[in-house]
Amino acid sequence: MDRHIVCTHCGAVNRVGRERDADKAKCGSCHQQLFSAHPADVDSAMFDRQVGRGTIPVLVDVWAPWCGPCRAMAPAYEAAARELEPDIRLLKLNSDKEQQAAGRLGIRGIPTMILFHRGAEVARVSGAMSAAQIVGWVRQQAGKLAETA
Repeated sequence: MDRHIVCTHCGAVNRVGRERDADKAKCGSCHQQLFSAHPADVDSAMFDRQVGRGTIPVLVDVWAPWCGPCRAMAPAYEAAARELEPDIRLLKLNSDKEQQAAGRLGIRGIPTMILFHRGAEVARVSGAMSAAQIVGWVRQQAGKLAETA
C-alpha cells in the first residue's frame, strides 16, 4: 500500500510507494524534499493537514521559546528526527504562536510530545527527554500500532 506523505513546504499530499525510498522523494507540487532529517516548524493549519491527511505517524513537540526545558530538548529532538524519519514525521508546534491549537490539544505543560497516527492521538508524554529516550519512546508506541494493525 502506498504512503500518503504531506509536504511540509506546500501542504500537498504525495503518494509514495512502499518500494520507494521516501528519504529521497520530492514533492510533486513544489519539488522540495519530503524529508530533511529536521523537525518542521508548523502552524496549526499545517499541523492539522499533516495529522489529518498523512498516513505515516506524526510526532509533534509542543514547545515555547521561553521554556528552558523546551530549548534544552531541541537538539535531542533534532537528533531523533535524523533517526526516525522517514518512518515518522516530526513537527514542532510553538504553543505561544498557536495558542488555539495548543488549547485544542489539551496542553497543560511543555514540552509535550504527542504521537498521532491516521488522525488520532496514540500517546503523549511531557517533559524534556534525550534523543535516545525520544527514539525509544516513539518506537515503543509504534510497536503498539503495529500490533493493533
